[in-house]
Amino acid sequence: MKLNNTFGIVIGSLAAASSLSAVAQGQGAVEVDVFGKRAFTESNRDATDGNLFGGSIGYYLTDDVSLNLSHGVYKSIRSNDTLPGSTHGREKIDGQLSSLEAVYHFGTPAAQSLRPYVSAGFAHQNLDNTYSRGRDESTFAMVGAGAKYYFTEMFFAKAGVDMLHNLDTENTEWQAGLGLGMNFGGGSKPAPAPVAYEPEPVAEPAPVEETLEVVRVELDVKFDFDKANVKPESHGDIKALADFMNQYPQTTTVVEGHTDSRGSDAYNQKLSERRANAVREVLVNQYGVDAARVNAAGYGESRPVADNATDAGRAINRRVEAEVEAQIKQ
Repeated sequence: MKLNNTFGIVIGSLAAASSLSAVAQGQGAVEVDVFGKRAFTESNRDATDGNLFGGSIGYYLTDDVSLNLSHGVYKSIRSNDTLPGSTHGREKIDGQLSSLEAVYHFGTPAAQSLRPYVSAGFAHQNLDNTYSRGRDESTFAMVGAGAKYYFTEMFFAKAGVDMLHNLDTENTEWQAGLGLGMNFGGGSKPAPAPVAYEPEPVAEPAPVEETLEVVRVELDVKFDFDKANVKPESHGDIKALADFMNQYPQTTTVVEGHTDSRGSDAYNQKLSERRANAVREVLVNQYGVDAARVNAAGYGESRPVADNATDAGRAINRRVEAEVEAQIKQ
């Protein structure tokens, strides 16, 4: 396959994907990229170091694991020795490399985020005009590591290093490269719907003069723009809600996440879910509330409580809310 054809296929995929309006990362997503790599060959291959240009396509089996198929062609590789009868010095070597790899990504998929990754798989290499053996075909076991930086949920740049162990000759080669790509489709699984609980029966009051009073605790946690981190100053309010729920173990709550209006509907929906889940994790993991008693739900930008046309209003709308009620005897 010629280099122009390789780039044509990948760039065509990028152009088609750019027409999609719903873009997200996560399970079911597809990533395509183009890359350039520097290939460092073993001395006994009778070939100089060279460049590898190509593209790849990957499918996300989960939010973190993708299966990637790539193909590249070698440029600027020449034989270390002059072929018998040649009048042109060291002969040019043509070649191709195809690979299939599983890639594990670290971190949370989001715009303006860095996701390190590790990879492992197999590759097949085909070199022509090598001095020692003519056509040279090899099978490699590959491992690699690198990182991707997502400028948006859709576009990213990547850098990485691969080690290729030749299963035929037991030699090891290296590649280091850069790439640009696009992620489209897919999306993390939505947060589970709130579970309805049957209310605890209230005992009939005794003939003595007893009354039941409803006690309510409310929570309102604010977030910075495009962030889902729970700020340290919010932990006191979250702990107060947790103490109340631990005091009245029959209570349950739904933690509701919201955003301001900046950004797409799909992105804000995911952001609101991450905010709700972040507060839920603090309640459960730090303050000991039973996980079955706390659910999380995101509503994106659909439920503003202030004017999204002003900075002050948008700051109020970037929130997570929850409330808990209990009946106590007086």
